[in-house]
Amino acid sequence: MRTEGAWGHAEVVAALGSEILSGERPPGSRMPSVDEMYRSFGVSRVVLREVTRTLAAKGMVTSKTRVGTLVLDPAHWNWLDHDVLAWRVQLGLDADFLKHLTDLRRAVEPAAAGLAARNRTQQDMARINAALQEMEDSEGNQPRFAEADLNFHVAVSAASRNPLFRSFTAVVDIALSGYLAVTSVAITRDERNFSRSTARHAKIARAIEARDEPAAVRAMTQVIDAGERHAGTARRGRR
Repeated sequence: MRTEGAWGHAEVVAALGSEILSGERPPGSRMPSVDEMYRSFGVSRVVLREVTRTLAAKGMVTSKTRVGTLVLDPAHWNWLDHDVLAWRVQLGLDADFLKHLTDLRRAVEPAAAGLAARNRTQQDMARINAALQEMEDSEGNQPRFAEADLNFHVAVSAASRNPLFRSFTAVVDIALSGYLAVTSVAITRDERNFSRSTARHAKIARAIEARDEPAAVRAMTQVIDAGERHAGTARRGRR
């Protein structure tokens, strides 16, 4: 932990939250008391009590009389909290978490694509096509491709015209960004993978433009299935 300089509320929350996520503070372990945290971080006790309340609101800890503050099992954590997702991405995406994200994408994104085909506007199509063009122009450039890929999926979600889908995407964008950063490694280093990926995304765009809901659902599902394969390839390549 940092020993010099002033810590702020958000920094202390992030430091402790990351320690919980990494397993450094396992479920059932006792969190430092306010006095212990005061000595470690040098911030006011009022701030430190607020830190505990913030972590509790994220489902990561619980306070018990005469026991103290304990770390909860991951099953209790609020995985749709932006901070929790950001800390998880920063620690790295393992195979289990990538699988969880893939399952989540399968549950949400095909439905969003179908609604986009039904409800999209010309402005929506302009955003979708602009992101697709950026993907096609980013051959060999992994960061640029990953960003364009994220923009494409965000544009499709917005085109659904369902505020819940759009809000959901805004919450999980950090995790989706991390996921696409992993899959884009396998895509951009192989010309055939790159061509196939952009072609699959183009199928989504064409189906949405044609207002073909079933085709949009199928095309999005194919993209997610391919992403799962690319994620596995990228992880094996790092071993």
